[in-house]
This record gives sequence, C-alpha cells and structure tokens, in this order.
Amino acid sequence: MNTEVRPPIQLDWFLPTNGDGRHLTSSGLPKVGLFQQGERAPTLDYLRQIVRATEQAGFDGIMVPTASGFEDPWLITAVLAQEVRRLKFLLTLRPGMELPAYTAHRAATLQLLSENRLALHVVTGSSRFEQRSLGDFLEHDERYARTAEFLQVFQAVWAGKQPAHPGRYYRSGINTPVAPGAEVPAIYFGGASEAAEQVGAAHAQTYLMWCEPPAMIAERVVRMRELAALQGRTLRFGLRLHIFADRTDEAAWAHVERLLEEIPKDAIDQAQRQMAKYESVGQSRQTELMKGRGRGARELEVSANLWAGVGLVRGGAGTALVGSYERVAERIEEYHQLGVDSFILSGFPHLEESIHVGAEVLPLLRRIGASARGAEVGRG
Repeated sequence: MNTEVRPPIQLDWFLPTNGDGRHLTSSGLPKVGLFQQGERAPTLDYLRQIVRATEQAGFDGIMVPTASGFEDPWLITAVLAQEVRRLKFLLTLRPGMELPAYTAHRAATLQLLSENRLALHVVTGSSRFEQRSLGDFLEHDERYARTAEFLQVFQAVWAGKQPAHPGRYYRSGINTPVAPGAEVPAIYFGGASEAAEQVGAAHAQTYLMWCEPPAMIAERVVRMRELAALQGRTLRFGLRLHIFADRTDEAAWAHVERLLEEIPKDAIDQAQRQMAKYESVGQSRQTELMKGRGRGARELEVSANLWAGVGLVRGGAGTALVGSYERVAERIEEYHQLGVDSFILSGFPHLEESIHVGAEVLPLLRRIGASARGAEVGRG
C-alpha cells in the first residue's frame, strides 16, 4: 500500500429519490426501465427519515441524484436541508435541463437556505434515449461541449464577470450578482470518455468515478492529475459505490448470494439489453468488469472484496465492497491511499444501512485516521 500521508476523507451517503427496498430489483433502478420505483416510495416522510439518520450516523453529506423516474433534486434538497443542521447536500444536475446563469442564482438561494451546505454534482447524461425523452437531442460529445460551456458561464456569474464572448450553446446578457453571503458550491463531475475527462480537468473540484479495481482507479487518478496539471489545476477524487458489510466475510458474502438468488430469472438479461444501449464509457467499464464471469457471488468478485454483481441489474454504480466491517474499512483506506478523498456510499435499504454502516464501518475509518469528521476540511 502507498505510504503517502493522505488528507482525511469525506464520507457521504446516497438518497434514493426513486424508491428504496431490500433487494437489488426492488430498490429503485437508476436508468434501467426494469423496475422504475422501489418497494418503498420516496415519500417526504421516508426521505426525511433517511437524511436525519444519515446525519446522526456521522456521515458528512448525502448525494441527491437525478435521472428519469427520480424526484426533482432541487425541490428535494430545498425541503430536506431544513430537516438537518450539519449534513451537506450534493445536488445532481444536468446542464441540458438548466440555464447556467439561472442555475447559479438557484444555487445561491439554496446556499443561503442551507447555510452554505450545498455542492453540485454535474452529470451530462449517459443515454441518448433518456436525453431525448427529456427533450435533449445533442449527441455524446456535443453534450460534453455544452457542459463545458455551462460551467464556464456558471463560474463567471459566481465570479461577478461576464463570459468572454457569446458561446455556441449559451448567450449571456449582463449578469446579476449572486446573493451576498452565498459561497460558491464545489463542483463534482464524472465521466470516463476523453471528452468528459477534458471537462473534468478544466472545471471540476472533485472528479467522481464509479468504483473499479484499485489498479484501474490508480491509472485514472494519474491520468486526470496530468490533464488537470496542463490546465494549471489540481483535482480531488471521489468514488461512488455500494457496501454490503457484516460481522464476518462469510456472512457478507452469504448476504449477496441471497440477493442474487432473489433476482427474477429474466431480469438480468433484460437489464443488460437496456444498458447495452448507453453511449456512456463509464457504464461500459462497469459492464466490462463482468465479462466472461459466471453469475455466482464469488465469481463476480473482480478484485479483493470488490463485487460487480450490482451491475447485473442496475445501471450507474455497479460495484460494491463486500466483507467484514474491518475488511470494508481496509479497502476504503486502500482507495484513499491511491488518492481518493471522497466516498459516496449506499446500501439496501438506505435507511437501515445508513445507521448500520455509520455504527460499524465509520468508527473503524476514524480509528485508522481516514475520516473527515471533526476535521476542518472543506469540499473544495
């Protein structure tokens, strides 16, 4: 393991705004039209319970996602930020659905309402079919070009400057300054294509990846550091992944074996056909991890304790750390030593697992000096 002393990490949870449940196919399925809603509806009361439990469990923040079938992240964040006092909110937005100057002012309002607990996760869209269903007909590389321009205008508004010239996608008049007292939100950004990497290197504070084996993540960290250096910038890195942790390795693996057994027979093939339609390089990398492997739990262990079975039926983050509490904490610290400082975790169901992971895994991370709780470390 790399012996470099790393800064403390940030540990966030995930808010299932399209439903929740105990099973892989009953907990709301990102981007795959197989099971659009979870067995637990994303009611205001249920989401309130999750954010309260997440804060009490000791997490630093919570990601609020967006996709077809998910509730609106702006409205969800505005309401739920009033339910907690410390928890930060990582709000996901799509440039194709927003205007950059207006988004800057909306974000400023949320900063004031939340006492500056907002960060933004900018996603460009991984499927032309989903984008077109929302009225966006740009192709893959054009979407990333628009995202770059969106972030240029967004950041100019926060800096109180005018964009240098009219862009291809946006023309901005005289910018009205954002509300005083609102801190500029940190930008999280993800994407594995060359076009996405260029945008991340130029504009993100945190470059977010779906979890892959350590060697693959190490390669991406090196590459993105080099690209950012060409822009005169530095990056933080984040991972999005699931967790199945128990008292022993055997108990954790037995749990994911049961999850596999509960999947309907045709669900895997149906989900894989759906995901094959995506242009997303990141999604392709997740799917490639399963290539040539069987469908037993341990057959899908793609590196030590890293399980690709979630990706059999779910789009987006398709990997999970599986093992004892100690083993999972060790693996998180292994990624931390590779340069990853932000982790966005989830488990099924999200309410109970926020408490479970907070009680059993977070203390171990604090014990080995990896947690950011109590440290004066910001998102930027």
